[in-house]
Amino acid sequence: MNNKENQISASNRLDKAVGLRDKWCGEIGVGDIGEKVTICGWVAKTREHSQHLSFVDVRDRSGMIQCVIDSVVDLHSEYVVKVSGQVTRRPEGTENVELETGSVELTSCEVEVLNSSETPPFSLGKYSEADESVRLRYRYLDLRRSKMLNNLQLRSAINHCARNAMVEQGFTEVETPLLWTPTPEGAREFAVPSRLQKGSFYVLPQSPQIAKQLLMVAGVDRYFQIARCLRDEDLRADRQFEFTQLDIEASFVTMHDILEIVNHVIRKIVMVVRQVEHLAIRTMTWKDALENYGTDKPDLRFGMELVDLGEVFRETQFRAFQAEVVKAIVVEDGASLSRSRLDQLVDRAKELGALGLVWMKIGSVGVPGNSSSPDHPNSLEDIISIESPVAKFLQDHEKEQLISKLGLSGGELVLVVAGEHRSTCEILGQLRLELGSRLANEANEDALEFVWVVDFPMFDGTDEAGNLQAAHHPFTMPHIEDLELLEINPKAVRSQAYDLVLNGWELGSGSIRIHSNEIQSRVFKSLGITQDQAQERFGFLLSAFRYGAPPHGGFAVGMDRLIALLAREDNIREVIAFPKTQSGLDMMTGAPKALSKRNLQELGLNVGPKPN
Repeated sequence: MNNKENQISASNRLDKAVGLRDKWCGEIGVGDIGEKVTICGWVAKTREHSQHLSFVDVRDRSGMIQCVIDSVVDLHSEYVVKVSGQVTRRPEGTENVELETGSVELTSCEVEVLNSSETPPFSLGKYSEADESVRLRYRYLDLRRSKMLNNLQLRSAINHCARNAMVEQGFTEVETPLLWTPTPEGAREFAVPSRLQKGSFYVLPQSPQIAKQLLMVAGVDRYFQIARCLRDEDLRADRQFEFTQLDIEASFVTMHDILEIVNHVIRKIVMVVRQVEHLAIRTMTWKDALENYGTDKPDLRFGMELVDLGEVFRETQFRAFQAEVVKAIVVEDGASLSRSRLDQLVDRAKELGALGLVWMKIGSVGVPGNSSSPDHPNSLEDIISIESPVAKFLQDHEKEQLISKLGLSGGELVLVVAGEHRSTCEILGQLRLELGSRLANEANEDALEFVWVVDFPMFDGTDEAGNLQAAHHPFTMPHIEDLELLEINPKAVRSQAYDLVLNGWELGSGSIRIHSNEIQSRVFKSLGITQDQAQERFGFLLSAFRYGAPPHGGFAVGMDRLIALLAREDNIREVIAFPKTQSGLDMMTGAPKALSKRNLQELGLNVGPKPN
């Protein structure tokens, strides 16, 4: 058992087994030698040693132990058994170092079959390579595997730790409704028809956002909930229709207060799961994240930061670099990449929206003081060469400045993109991730690089009518010093919004909320929301704000993503008991399914034929 499994098992350990058994399989050790114990579980493997001796490995959620039976037994994989026997040290040379119980075994065993089993459709062993669709079809079998059980136990331990950390900070756990009213949070919602109010619908909540703000008006002051949320969005590795978040809201707080509250929770969780003390959690502005990493969810496990080459090519004659911004990334030891791989990178940059991608292979051709050029005895070009399709279009001084600016010494690959500022940063940021994340995982798979990204723009883009759109949601408080810009330059307004990022995954978002009717009206106006529209969409919240709403703010941690990263998984389906496929299907139950005509009539619904 590896360290991860040790840690997870320890956090879910039971002092004493009860019921039909008095010991858990995985918790029997040398300290129990000589004792008579009873275990229950599933048959993992059977081996007949002779006509009078069988070895049976029995597994439960805690682990596995070998049972020695003085006869040939009719036991098969996944039979449910009860075994009573004496704990004995294994003979020297037969220990199994891969098992926690590998130094002992049960002997003189009596076996009772509690239930038989058909042959499973795939192996439930540690290294099963069954297709995911088959695993999801038989999820109740897939979850028997030690890896999956450990993930569920890890999830339980993290939820328990999060609850304790919130209670320690004076928070009250409050459940909010699952049948709710439509909210202006951007994502598509699941609608639930009302049987009693035919023609009317509830929606399933995207988050408890408005409910928790109402709790602040109600004076709860410090609220939290491990909340189930639902969004009808396209699914991917880090997204499901149903997801869980640690939802937080507090009154009379600043952004710094919320960050410290969440930091306390994260540090407690990482200490329990990884035994990491004094976890560093950085903070950077959205502007710095975009400039240096090309994304608002930077992966800090590796460098390869974006470098602005504006000064280098300010007066360039090379037309491709005559753009709003010219930026580059340096790939260490990247000069060895093949031409076909470089062509792939150029094509990828164009897929991402770039007009082109310039690559430069950096070679070392000499050492200082050995220049063959009498005119430039100390020229960097005498020491370092540049191989690139565009090298002939660049001036000597541009090449020298490029080498100096990027700190090149030979063996690197330089990738350059020029164009509009934000898109250039984002294109290079994506290339950085694709080239660097694999190296980061190989270098240290256990690295945990948390970072807060703060000071997001208040508005991001426009809708079809040309109205500004809120970068987070319409109730996010602008920076007080930027309020004067709301009417004259709204795109320059910074919000008091913040995201927590881990290894390039966004774990969650939050903000300080608007509690002033005057500021809220100005923000609505900037968004093109009229008073009548505001009243129709969220009038009940605005009404509550007229009765003394305190300053407040909050955050929500995406628990599925956090647990997946701590479990070293790259897909959140691996830490969810019963997930949907990427197309939204439940392979096990067959959902979604059609309702009967009677059910539809009760709900007042008329459903047309399925599209071809």
